[in-house]
Amino acid sequence: MSRVLLITDNPEQASLLHNILRVSKYGPFKLCWLRTLKDALNQPDPGVTDVIVVDLTLEDSVGIVTYERLVAVFPHVPIIIISANEDEDLALQALSRGARATLTQADFSGSVIPQTLRSIIQRSAFEKAYYKEKARAAIILNSMGDAVISADLEGRIDYLNTAGEYLTGWLREEANGHPIDDVLHIINSTTRRCELSPMLRVLQNNEEMGLQPDSVLVRRDGTEVPIEDSVSPIHDWTGQIAGVVMVFHDVGAARAMTQKMVYLARYDFLTDLPNRVVLNDRIAQAIRSAERRRSLLAVLFLDLDGFKHVNDSLGHECGDRLLQSVARRLTDVVRKSDTVSRRGGDEFIVLLNDIKGPENAAAIAKKIIASLKLSHPVGGTEAYVTASVGISICPTDANDPETLIKSADTAMYYAKAHSGDNYQFFDKDMNTRAVERHFIESHLRQALEAQEFVLHYQPLVNLRSGLITGAEALLRWNSSERGLVFPPDFIAVAEDSGLIVPIGRWVFLEACTQARRWLNAGLQQISIAINISTVEFRRRDFLAGVRSIIEGTGVDPKFLQLEITESALMQDSKAGASILRELKALGLQIALDDFGTGYSSLSYLKQFPIDILKIDKSFVQDINGGNEDGIIVSAVIGMGNSLKKRVIAEGVENVAQLDFLNALQCEEGQGYLFSRPVPADAFAALLSDGISQKLEVARRFAF
Repeated sequence: MSRVLLITDNPEQASLLHNILRVSKYGPFKLCWLRTLKDALNQPDPGVTDVIVVDLTLEDSVGIVTYERLVAVFPHVPIIIISANEDEDLALQALSRGARATLTQADFSGSVIPQTLRSIIQRSAFEKAYYKEKARAAIILNSMGDAVISADLEGRIDYLNTAGEYLTGWLREEANGHPIDDVLHIINSTTRRCELSPMLRVLQNNEEMGLQPDSVLVRRDGTEVPIEDSVSPIHDWTGQIAGVVMVFHDVGAARAMTQKMVYLARYDFLTDLPNRVVLNDRIAQAIRSAERRRSLLAVLFLDLDGFKHVNDSLGHECGDRLLQSVARRLTDVVRKSDTVSRRGGDEFIVLLNDIKGPENAAAIAKKIIASLKLSHPVGGTEAYVTASVGISICPTDANDPETLIKSADTAMYYAKAHSGDNYQFFDKDMNTRAVERHFIESHLRQALEAQEFVLHYQPLVNLRSGLITGAEALLRWNSSERGLVFPPDFIAVAEDSGLIVPIGRWVFLEACTQARRWLNAGLQQISIAINISTVEFRRRDFLAGVRSIIEGTGVDPKFLQLEITESALMQDSKAGASILRELKALGLQIALDDFGTGYSSLSYLKQFPIDILKIDKSFVQDINGGNEDGIIVSAVIGMGNSLKKRVIAEGVENVAQLDFLNALQCEEGQGYLFSRPVPADAFAALLSDGISQKLEVARRFAF
């Protein structure tokens, strides 16, 4: 209902307007009549008024000052002036200051007023929405790490975001109106020549283009920055070119980051010790050297006893300092020719080169245990830990890095099982972990044939209405030997062994078949989200398999969502983008799973045809109602909404998280707050509840 505030001391006008609005087809309208300006200015809630109709000749205020005082209190409410013929100059003065229209006494006897009011109210609403969208777009553009610069058809700058200001050295206000080449001076790093601006070339050719890989931006102060990215034409609503926009970033910073990533790929970020990549290489070299010299080498696998207690009692910062202290002591105990590596968490591996016999490895293990047992000063206090050490010998136990490490790991668990603070040599009889892995792998091979796999379904829920919009299909293994087994206990083995491929195909087929069963049973058609492993995604026959299952089941592909992780896409981004485009051509939706935990970037969102962003549950769990919680969630939702992508929050477990997501206009979510994953028949019951389910959810979760 549109709320109209009438300010006049003429009862006849008030009565006429009331009667006109009451029967108007352009309504409904709610009229509030006040006789004085004072009463209008003292409205308890000015924000509820949609339009003001005012006579500028009131008992307590006359002339343009009446209009100005109204604008001061109602700055965003459109105002219409009631004008007498002799007040034409006054009406024109008000119109020049922003009044939306004028009415005469004659208008009060016609039908033009409701139509005028409706038109002005709708235009005001559009202007508010446009301003809000423009402000949100500006915030997002200025929060981007990439520089954004645009120009009009004459090649003059008309926009520069914050990153663009930083990279060019120009402030937005200074750059506006300048020719492109003044602000964006680009040269070829090889020839040192200034070439025609890529933005000008796009204006000439009206087609998107990328920057040359050797492009260098000469900043305003003369410093140079290597840049890369793309330039695109801007089209108006008729399809005609209206300008050009360029998005670019500093490749120099990216190269520095690449170097850092190369280092982090080989060395542990916390202790600066070699990681498993370097360790495996050094073990391989040591094996070859030992074969030539006919000597032995040993691998020691260490796990700290009581480290969790240190983390829990003193905090993770002290825990990190303790790990650094352990790393220093291990390095001090061994020879310079040996290697100390951090495996991850509180696990370390020591490679002892060229030893004479197992007794030498035992001697080092004793020194390590004794050294680590001494107090560690961390964070102004003393921390104490012991170590469990497993030892494998080459060539006695194995002659390859992986098996040596695995054998030492097995021996370490045996040492820990004997109260820790000791060392144990590997014995083939203690290889329980290898036996366990073999058990899982061998039984996985039989599970498909024995029909031991089942799918459970977790609802995707509209956070506003509480209605189910879809389901994520989640794999379970109903083992005849062990009962219900969850993915973390067997997926890694399935991927390593390649069994994930036939298992993944079964999951896709079963999910599509179940979707048809629900539809045939008269239930509403919903989207089905299916997780795709990296191994499956990279198979050459993956697309053919997807196409075959869709055709065989007759499921509508627009109701299928394929969930793919960022890491799967970035293993080969070019090939990944190509596969996604073919999937999109089939009509499927693409969801980026665990968004924010990997390579999240606007550049990647441009590169890949993504429909849905699924916020990883680790970020949602950070939402606890505090002012600083959920910053990443807020940023992802804002970015997703602005890019017109669906955003789904995973791991919604409490009402505080739900309220936070609703406030940010997050469209959908899933988590234990709504339902745990349930079998197909139980999920069908959820679907069939219909309106009753909606009401129940509303009562339970305060929608």
